[in-house]
Amino acid sequence: MGHAAPFAFVDGYAPAQGIDRFLCGTAPMLSLLALEGGVDLAIAADGPALRAKSAALFDLFAARMAARCPEFACITPADPAARGSHISYAHDAAWPISQALIAHGVIGDFRAPEVLRFGLTPLYLGFADVWNAVEILAGIMASGEWRDPVYATSAAVT
Repeated sequence: MGHAAPFAFVDGYAPAQGIDRFLCGTAPMLSLLALEGGVDLAIAADGPALRAKSAALFDLFAARMAARCPEFACITPADPAARGSHISYAHDAAWPISQALIAHGVIGDFRAPEVLRFGLTPLYLGFADVWNAVEILAGIMASGEWRDPVYATSAAVT
């Protein structure tokens, strides 16, 4: 966390400037205790059922994107065995689009230089969530809202 570019995923360590170099990634104990309930739920869940739902969420997201947002290029393998529970799209304006989505409550993440990545967490994400996320994205694209300068400001993390 104290790296100059923590999400660049480069070899070697370059410390951040100033006090930021002392950031660490160790979670506080109270946060870890709160996490315990979620871990218990994940352990109790049926693994094959979760994997099947993950694949179904991907299929729905991909189909809706093809129908509503064809200007995005899916870069995640279609084969469920070749991917995790996420779907990624390339678009030249991925950063401001991701910021506009966040403003509408759709939390994905940005990967430089041009990737929007969406987690499809089957334990608590529903099919309506996926449907609504694509509808919100389609609205942002149709209105051109993502072009608003407020969404162009860079930050270290989405």
